[in-house]
Amino acid sequence: MDDAKGYTQDGTVDLHGQPALAAKTGKWKACAFLVGYEAFERMAFYGIASNLVVYLTTQLHEDTVSSVRNVNNWSGSVWITPILGAYIADSYLGRFWTFTISSLIYVIGMVLLTMAVSIKFLKPTCENGVCNKASTTQIAFFYTSLYTIAMGAGGTKPNISTFGADQFDDFNPDEKKLKASFFNWWMFSAFTGALFATLGLVYIQENLGWGLGYGIPTVGIIFSLIIFYVGTPTYRHKVRRATRPAGDFLRVVSTAFANAKLRVPSDSSELYELDQQYYVSTRKRRVHHSPMFRFLDTAAIKKDNVNSTTTRQPCTVTQVEGTKLVLGMAMIWAVTLIPSTIWAQINTLFVKQGTTLDRRVGPTFQIPAASLGGFVTLSMLISVPMYDRYFVPFMQRRTQNPRGITMLTRLGIGFLIQILAIAIAYLVEVKRMRVIASHGITRGGEVVPMSIFNLLPQYVLLGVADVFNAIGLLEFFYDQSPEDMQSLGTTFFTSGIGVGNFLNSFLVTVVDKVTGRNGGKSWIGKNVNDSHLDYYYGFLLLLSAVNLGAFLLASRKYVYKVESAAEGGGCNNKEAAAGAAQLEGGKGLLLDVVPPTAAHLGLQV
Repeated sequence: MDDAKGYTQDGTVDLHGQPALAAKTGKWKACAFLVGYEAFERMAFYGIASNLVVYLTTQLHEDTVSSVRNVNNWSGSVWITPILGAYIADSYLGRFWTFTISSLIYVIGMVLLTMAVSIKFLKPTCENGVCNKASTTQIAFFYTSLYTIAMGAGGTKPNISTFGADQFDDFNPDEKKLKASFFNWWMFSAFTGALFATLGLVYIQENLGWGLGYGIPTVGIIFSLIIFYVGTPTYRHKVRRATRPAGDFLRVVSTAFANAKLRVPSDSSELYELDQQYYVSTRKRRVHHSPMFRFLDTAAIKKDNVNSTTTRQPCTVTQVEGTKLVLGMAMIWAVTLIPSTIWAQINTLFVKQGTTLDRRVGPTFQIPAASLGGFVTLSMLISVPMYDRYFVPFMQRRTQNPRGITMLTRLGIGFLIQILAIAIAYLVEVKRMRVIASHGITRGGEVVPMSIFNLLPQYVLLGVADVFNAIGLLEFFYDQSPEDMQSLGTTFFTSGIGVGNFLNSFLVTVVDKVTGRNGGKSWIGKNVNDSHLDYYYGFLLLLSAVNLGAFLLASRKYVYKVESAAEGGGCNNKEAAAGAAQLEGGKGLLLDVVPPTAAHLGLQV
């Protein structure tokens, strides 16, 4: 056995394809080389995203709707391109090499962006703080650099976090326990980079120069990549066992469609499955049958169970369950889009709000409007250790769940806090509009006599909410993905954020056109002092409430993945095993499970 030889039990290898030594590779020792990159990459991304709307309006002279739309479109691209990067990693290059190539593209984009805001002929000329309109060439170069970064992010985002999770052996109980905290502390490092960006880089950009503000994270990313490659001897690499991980999905769907008129056996043990020895020899994991999406079970009907010579070669139960997992994750993904739209306000309309308010701190210092986003990150940094060290152990004693609460329960709590945050944003904007009316303010550049720190509660609450929903989503999609699709599965997380940004761009554009037609006052006009952002926030609040109801329905339908380890056939996921055992009516198919409770079945409601 591998553990007797000192090798990892999950079949991971080193960069040369040799079995990985458990004592010398992986765990937090390897992850220490990875977290630096994540911190600097987050610093670079938020250093751009947090203040991009300000650059577009003050330097490139774009109006509010155009700047919000362009920020959302770029952010959406950064989060949607990981679908391609994950597919390349899972199907062809693996996570390490896909990340390596993509990180170089990311660095090239950062260098080009720094040039775009630094070199005289590449940026608009400015005198006394007033900038001339950018030329077509300057605009093209600026956006080319932005979207080069987006392409680089496509290969780094889905692979660096999953590569980090690969450093823990699921078949080693001690490492499995360490892995339970990995995503919390991984995101903690990301939040640290984001905090420096929103508090430090944003100030540098507005007061010391945009070139320096973009140059610092560029140098930081290059430095972090050097550290990353220093740690190469300590990394574990998952062996790709399928060249086309999405092929099983398509085959299951087509076979189920072809067999749609066949009757599914009442006993799931009569469905087609390979024997346990196959999974032992190939080191793959067998996934147990679940009652979710039962119509797909027709793909696993054995040939000898039907009188038909035209029946296709059946798919295994594991293949069918992998397809069910993808559909189940898609169901959960769909109800994360509105929460992602709420998150998009932090770098767009919240910043525009802040630019109109009194930003003085002391007699001379003015806080940049985008720096308030630092309180989102700060609240995350405070909340993550509290969640991991206090909340989880407290809930473990009550629920007997190794995570404290189920992954979907975690998401639901985050969505509730987010609804509270947008409700407060609505109330604060109502107050701002009353102050504007009482002082007769109409001009866009006029400062509203109301402290910017009135916006603080909405930022803080969104930070707390993300400890539940952002980290929870990343863990959920990694954990629930089919074994050969974990990079691709993680893109459910990134693409949800991307589509949420595109959705916000669409909503802003439509709301502006509908409310501003026939000479009406647009809710999101160029002059936000003469607009109705409160109406837009109220609209988002209504969407969020409806979406929460949809999430509760989806979570009730979802069944967690239950799989067996390659050796022994025992269940590898206690939380899922308990839920599946209860849903299956306690048929005794699963071993080594904790007593089933309501806490193990999706979201508690």
